[in-house]
Amino acid sequence: MPTRPARRTAPRHSPPPQTLGPTVPTRTHYAPVGPARQRAARRRRPRPAVPGCLVWTVLASLPAVIFLAIYLFFPGRTNVLLLGIDYAEPGSTTSRSDTLMLATVIPSRPYVGLLSIPRDLWVVIPGIGQNRINTAHFYAESQQPGSGPDLALQTVRLNFGVDVIYYARVRFEGFREVVNALGGVDIELSEPTAGYPAGRHHLTGNKALAFVRNRAGTDDFFRMEQGQFMLKAVFKQLLRPGSWLRWPAVTRAALASIDTNLPAWMWPRLGFALLRVGPSQIDNHIITRQMTTPFFTDAGANVLDPNWELINPLVKSIFGP
Repeated sequence: MPTRPARRTAPRHSPPPQTLGPTVPTRTHYAPVGPARQRAARRRRPRPAVPGCLVWTVLASLPAVIFLAIYLFFPGRTNVLLLGIDYAEPGSTTSRSDTLMLATVIPSRPYVGLLSIPRDLWVVIPGIGQNRINTAHFYAESQQPGSGPDLALQTVRLNFGVDVIYYARVRFEGFREVVNALGGVDIELSEPTAGYPAGRHHLTGNKALAFVRNRAGTDDFFRMEQGQFMLKAVFKQLLRPGSWLRWPAVTRAALASIDTNLPAWMWPRLGFALLRVGPSQIDNHIITRQMTTPFFTDAGANVLDPNWELINPLVKSIFGP
C-alpha cells in the first residue's frame, strides 16, 4: 500500500511580516504652527517644580535675615569716649588721660564722627572743681581704682552736653603692641611731621607711639592731628590684604591692652559700620587753637580756656542736638 507523503507545516519561527515601508506622516504633521498655537504650547509646557526643601530653607532663614538687617542697620547713635592713658606702674591705671577723643557711630547712614579734645582744656570736673580735663581720670583712679573712666565720662557729659556712656581705654604701651602685631604701619606724609620728612615711611610700634606723642617744635593741637592721622593709618593698614593674616594677632594684642564697657554684642555692629565708612570718610575734627584762649592759673599752670560759643556748634554738627 503506497505511503502518503508527509504533510508540510510552516516553520516554527516564521519571519515577521514585511511592512510596506516607513509610515508616511499625515498632513497635520506638516501644518504650519502660528504664533497663537506657539503661545498656547508654551502655556501648556510644565514648569520645573521648586524643591520643597529650598522653600522651607528660605522661609526658615527669613527671620534671621530680618534680625541681622535690623541689628546692622538700626538707625541709632552710639557715642564712645576714647582714652589714651599715660604710662603707669604695672597693674595700675593711676595716670592722666593724655589723649581724649569723642567718637560717634550711626550704622544706618553710615557715619563715623571723631572729635579730639585738648588735654589742657580748663573745665569743671564733678566733685573736683575746675582743672585740666585730663586730670579727671587721674583723680578718680587715685581715690578708687577703676573709677577713672566713669569720672572722665561725667566730665565730658557735663561740659560738652554729649550723651556718652561708653568708653574705651588703652595704655600707650598697648598701642605699641597693636602696631607691632600688625607688622608696623605705613604712613604717607605730605609735609615734614614729627621729625620725619615728607614721603612714605614704615613705622614700628615704638616709632608709631613716638610719632603720636611728639610735640617737638609744635603744641598739643598738632599732637591731636597726629593722633587722628595715625589712627586712620592703622585702620588703612588693617584693611590691606597683606595684613589679613595678622588680624588674629592684632585682636589678641588689642584685647590685652584695651579696657572698655562697650558690650561685646555691639562690637560687630560698630565694626561693620566702620568698614562701610572706610578710613578716608571718617568725619574727624579737633578743638582748634582759635576755639580756646591760653592763660596761666594762680598756680602757674598753662591751660586753655574753652570758647563754648565756637565749640558748641562743632559739637552739635558731629553729635547732634
